[in-house]
Amino acid sequence: QVQLVESGGGLVQPGGSLRLSCVASGFTFSSYSMGWYRQAPGKERELVAGISSTGGTTTYADPVKGRFTITRDNAKNTVYLQMNSLKPEDTAVYYCNRRGGYWGKGTLVTVSS
Repeated sequence: QVQLVESGGGLVQPGGSLRLSCVASGFTFSSYSMGWYRQAPGKERELVAGISSTGGTTTYADPVKGRFTITRDNAKNTVYLQMNSLKPEDTAVYYCNRRGGYWGKGTLVTVSS
């Protein structure tokens, strides 16, 4: 069965960095585009970044452009989200997503001094 397991969240000060990882299993990872979403308290889940199956195409939500970078390693069945220059408004649970309605359980990112 499809499994997505996120890790790398935590507490970081404004301006700091974190790298999230999502390890996938149960499907042919290299055949699917992947995405990172986030959900802040009291808000709807929103797309943060997406990456094509080969990694050749990436997309970003406007609030994170220039600060976040999505990459993937198909040999390791892993997709990453490098987050730099973090802001308090980036505080959210971050979820890994695969097309077809598959989600991980999420990892909490808290940006606070």
